[in-house]
Amino acid sequence: MNSGSESDKFSLADFFLAETDDPLVPPPDFLKWRRDVAWAISLYEPSLGSAAEAICQLGSRPVINMASYGYLALMRHPKIIQAAKDALDQFGTGSCGSPILSGRTTLHDQLESGLRLLTGKQGVLTYNSGFAGALGTVAGLLRKGDCAILDERSHTSLVDGVRVSGARLAFFQHNDPQSLDSILTRESGKRRLVIVEGIYSMDGDMANLPALLEVAESHRVGMLVDEAHSILCCGPGGGGVVEHFGAGQRVGIQYGTFSKGFSSCGGFAAAAPEIVDYLRFYSNPYGFSCALPPATVAGLSAALEVMREEPWRRERLWENGDYFRQQLQRLGLDTGDSDSYVVPIVIGDDRAMLYELGHALRDRGLFVSPVDYPSVPLEKLRFRASVTAGHSRESLDQALGIIADVIVPAMRRRGLLKGVQV
Repeated sequence: MNSGSESDKFSLADFFLAETDDPLVPPPDFLKWRRDVAWAISLYEPSLGSAAEAICQLGSRPVINMASYGYLALMRHPKIIQAAKDALDQFGTGSCGSPILSGRTTLHDQLESGLRLLTGKQGVLTYNSGFAGALGTVAGLLRKGDCAILDERSHTSLVDGVRVSGARLAFFQHNDPQSLDSILTRESGKRRLVIVEGIYSMDGDMANLPALLEVAESHRVGMLVDEAHSILCCGPGGGGVVEHFGAGQRVGIQYGTFSKGFSSCGGFAAAAPEIVDYLRFYSNPYGFSCALPPATVAGLSAALEVMREEPWRRERLWENGDYFRQQLQRLGLDTGDSDSYVVPIVIGDDRAMLYELGHALRDRGLFVSPVDYPSVPLEKLRFRASVTAGHSRESLDQALGIIADVIVPAMRRRGLLKGVQV
């Protein structure tokens, strides 16, 4: 992809509608576009040659990894690895059944007990996929005739869950209590559910939970908080944004994933026991999917123990996130509204520049994710940096040095540095 070429004017959003008579025949324009942008698209689906740690192997080269989610740097913790190995020896490679029929083990019981302590909720069920779990939780709760009111920046899994349920889908302006109040008023007379994220995955800002809860409660409407990027990482005990704001008794259901703070995979829903019992039978990704493998489950329980013993990981995560974000801002770069360890570097609407910079960063040894439209607004294409507790100050400074050498000059030439005159 070269700057100014026809191919950089398109994105995946342009090929969504059917252009052929056969669903098994992709649109010809899409196939041509894919060939045209092969160099740019090669930044996606990279193959790691080592664990997704702060310094890892991308193929065979060492890079500073700011693309992976392992926020608390637990992926190679010896206690967690040993627990997984022991479970592998005892239970084998898989659970070989759905949780309802045969897939549960005593390890699943232990994990759910630990998650009840973590969240303060008395009901918990686990999923083998974070995406499917979020989708299934939302779809299991809602029905045709209901209305789900989501923050406009909510994750696709939540949106898809509403669509599967047949409920009406409405969006309120990001983190805006007045917008939420307006939509709740407009949708009065229906069963309603408000859905927000704890930390937003593309923007890195925290939910305005106290104000949004006040509005929802004034309408007597419950709330689901998706803690995918905040569970185990936020709050004094790792209970997420809900714990951070002391809102445990006010939030009806908490959803969390294991792929971020836990450095594993899967997800869970935590709520009152009667809600969870209902979901066991109406959340299809729970009842009709194979349960999490026992070795994974044992590692997750061990991760809970590690974080009770090593809370410094959470403290370092936030320190590193604050430092990295502030240094980017000093360089004149736009980090949006981020106030966490998820740090966007917004470059604007120049798609060609996004991919040219992406290759240049990777060539210099910095592994960071380019994010294109429609995942983010067209005028706010970006790189998303995931800061972790595993990053040393030296590695963060090295990453900042590469960014200063690669991104800053390109942004300066286009007059896009914040507070910097060309």
